[in-house]
Amino acid sequence: MYPDQVPQMQEMMSSGMGVGAMISWIAAYLLFAFLLAKIAEKLGHPFGKSFVMAIIPIVNLVLILQLAKKPIWWIILMIIPIVNIVVSVLIWMSICEQRGRSKWLGLLIIIPIANLVLMLILAFGDQGGRPAVV
Repeated sequence: MYPDQVPQMQEMMSSGMGVGAMISWIAAYLLFAFLLAKIAEKLGHPFGKSFVMAIIPIVNLVLILQLAKKPIWWIILMIIPIVNIVVSVLIWMSICEQRGRSKWLGLLIIIPIANLVLMLILAFGDQGGRPAVV
C-alpha cells in the first residue's frame, strides 16, 4: 500500500462503520417498536395500530402513556432533564403493574441491556401470577 492510498482506505473503513452503526440503530429501534406493540397487544390494544404508533417518534410516547394510564401532558415532563428519568421509571412501573408484574421491575428501564430484558418479559411473559389492573 502506498502512502497516498492511506486516506482513501481510512475513508472507506470509516464510512463502512457508519453504515453498520446505522443498521444496528435501525434494528434496535424496530425491535423496541415491536416489543412495545406486543406489550400493547397484551394490554388489549390492536397490534397493527400499536406497531405504527410505536415506530413514530413522539407518538410512541403517547402509546406508552396510554399503556401506563397516565395523562398525555406527561410528555412535557419527558422533555425536562433528570425529571424524564424519574417519569420514565414511574411510567414503566405502572406498565409492569398493568401486566401483573411487580412494579419494582420498572426500575430496570434505566439500566442498559436490563431494559431490553424487561421489555421481553413484559412482551412475551405470562401475566405474572395475578390479574392485570384494569
